[in-house]
Amino acid sequence: QVQLVETGGGLVQAGDSLTLSCLATGISRDHRWLSWFRQAPGADREFVAAIGWYDGRTYYGDSVKGRFTISRDKPKNTMYLQMNSLKPEDTAVYYCGTGRLILSSLRSAANYNYWGQGTQVTVSS
Repeated sequence: QVQLVETGGGLVQAGDSLTLSCLATGISRDHRWLSWFRQAPGADREFVAAIGWYDGRTYYGDSVKGRFTISRDKPKNTMYLQMNSLKPEDTAVYYCGTGRLILSSLRSAANYNYWGQGTQVTVSS
């Protein structure tokens, strides 16, 4: 059974940095991609970044490209999201997700089968 647990959220000021972690257990060869999404109040769940669990390929949403970095540590079963130059509009609950995904399906939350409980990131101006 796949389980995802996010940690590392908090309250920061604009311009600060923060690193989120996602502990992923039960991952199999069916789960080639792990991703970060975020959801602000009243908004849809937005794609942030994805990483190939086995090959390390990375993809980013346009709103975070150049500021956020996704990575993973396979021996620790952990994925990370390093967030730099944070803005108030980055405020959201951040989720990690996975599923039986292909490259073309990464950016839509509807294609994911497993989600963590989420971690709140609040950026004050």
